[in-house]
Amino acid sequence: MKLLDLYPPGTRLELGSVTFTADDIIRFAEKFDPQPFHVDAEAAKTYVFGALCASGWHTCANWMKSFIGFITREITRLKTEGIAPPKLGPSPGFAELQWLKPVYAGDTITFFMTPIDSRTVKGRHRYILNSALSEGVNQNGETVLRFKSNLIEFFPDEEPMP
Repeated sequence: MKLLDLYPPGTRLELGSVTFTADDIIRFAEKFDPQPFHVDAEAAKTYVFGALCASGWHTCANWMKSFIGFITREITRLKTEGIAPPKLGPSPGFAELQWLKPVYAGDTITFFMTPIDSRTVKGRHRYILNSALSEGVNQNGETVLRFKSNLIEFFPDEEPMP
């Protein structure tokens, strides 16, 4: 079954929620984005955000973790129902990444994906390029993260197209 057959364009899919703790924010930032407002709660008070906040990359990584959890659960559900799940491949990229509001320690972000459209790509193998609006929304209903994502869906058992 194709992804857009399961989730038509405009269907807002809730992927999951993550509560960001100070320890998680600091642990991630120390490894990947060691700016003072991500690694030092006291120093963060003197920066534009006024408090310790998560790296935007940390927020994106949790979107991805939520997406993988969602699609894994969906594949299991579809197989249980006797439906062949879509065969999803890598993402060829994203566009228009926006970190709209800081994510502070204690914030719970719910991640979403809304399919927009898809198109068949002809080449050595047949595949579909799906595009979607991806978002993260905090507990106050404020969008903190937004980007347009792309996801390849492929058909490995089919013959190459001429």
